[in-house]
Amino acid sequence: MAAGSSSRVPISMLLQDKSSRATEDDEEPKKKSREDWRKAKELEEARKAGTAPAAVDEEGRDINPHIPQYISSAPWYYNTAGPTLKHQRPQEESRELSGIDEVVSAGVDTSKSVTKFRKGACENCGAVTHKKKDCMERPRKVGAKFNGGKIAYDEFVQPKIVSDYDGKRDRWAGYDPANHREIVEEYQKIEVAKRELRAQKLKENPDLADEEEDEEDEDKYVDEVDMPGRTKVDSKQRITVRNLRIREDTAKYLRNLDPNSAYYDPKTRSMRDNPNPNLHPEETDFAGENFVRYSGDIQKHAQAQLFAWEAHGKGVDVHDASKNKVVEQYGGEEHLQVPPRALLLAQTENYVEYSRFGKIIKGEDKPIIRSRYEEDVFVNNHTTVWGSFWRDGVWGYKCCESTIKNSYCVGENGKSEPSDQVAGPSRDKLKVALRQEERNQARAEQLLKMDERKRPYNSMFEVREPTQEEMEAFQMKRCREDDPMRQFMDK
Repeated sequence: MAAGSSSRVPISMLLQDKSSRATEDDEEPKKKSREDWRKAKELEEARKAGTAPAAVDEEGRDINPHIPQYISSAPWYYNTAGPTLKHQRPQEESRELSGIDEVVSAGVDTSKSVTKFRKGACENCGAVTHKKKDCMERPRKVGAKFNGGKIAYDEFVQPKIVSDYDGKRDRWAGYDPANHREIVEEYQKIEVAKRELRAQKLKENPDLADEEEDEEDEDKYVDEVDMPGRTKVDSKQRITVRNLRIREDTAKYLRNLDPNSAYYDPKTRSMRDNPNPNLHPEETDFAGENFVRYSGDIQKHAQAQLFAWEAHGKGVDVHDASKNKVVEQYGGEEHLQVPPRALLLAQTENYVEYSRFGKIIKGEDKPIIRSRYEEDVFVNNHTTVWGSFWRDGVWGYKCCESTIKNSYCVGENGKSEPSDQVAGPSRDKLKVALRQEERNQARAEQLLKMDERKRPYNSMFEVREPTQEEMEAFQMKRCREDDPMRQFMDK
């Protein structure tokens, strides 16, 4: 069979051709007969023997007949019409790659200063490169859209970088070589400071010059000394690294050649157990690396710790005496009186299980989250908070019925007698005033929607002092933006 001579058609085209043929003559696609397979095999052998010309690709180049079939056969999705090796050659890059100078810039562009709000910019900070919902600045009390002040700088407009395989893995992409100059200048300043400090010390004590010369002479030949077991000797930093065993020492695995003796780890060159357990540690040169760990006061410390654990398990606190002694000597008892751990870390291990509707099935409910505003803060001798009293459309303190904020509380003496209170408005007149106030508000909304140049003007408007019913109706219908119950009143 010729190399790459069998054309492969995509599955979609096969299905399409099959469906079209099924509608025309309802016949299956023809298969190669045994004679066709035999001829293809003879042609392939002839090409390999050199008696038949080699196969030619679409570009007119000969195809080596000795190329294996799994290399010369093109994938089905190439939809080739004849023998080819195009799928084995480097494919041309159809897209245009970004240049080496196109990098992603970080930060904001401080070269442009804007003093006026621009249409389509962020309503919070004024930058035109993002919207209000994407703004990372703290929400302002009055946005830049309304006051036009402190317009933030715009971010850099990032280019769309298209990189190839090597460009995506370039570790120096976007690096500015000028940044290295700052590091060089920093080290140069350090060297200058060291020289000035050394000159000042030599000026104060001239004898130090002879000592420095002696040290330089000693360190001059350190690198040339052959030190067994050392692989790095730095004369300036005086660092030595132990890498190899000194040949004069006996290897640990030679202490006892019995395979059942202590285990020797060749990777870390350690033998923790005693290779000669029958001998006393004082009679042998090496008693295992764990022997040092269990010598001295380590056993006493382990016994004391075990005693403390057993006493704590029986309900006896053995640390009370020492704790009280430390507190009496150094103080700090107030730090021991801390709130529960759940309040300190704002978390708890209590298990709570909820249903799919949000109801608690098992466990306790979470505590109600307190407001971010200060609660139960009494100032100026008041026993109630501001806003606990209401009269005639004015807030006040309930303890003294004072309507002046941050005033000093005088207690019951500040409360007015019932006879001193002004009589309220009548009910019938109040209903009339409420209806009139509703009509006035509707009229005002209608005028606000109109063009200001087309609004009517009434020069005969009566100017008089509003009645008590009209003031009460105005206070009842007035829209209070800071009222926390406003959202419930609107519904």
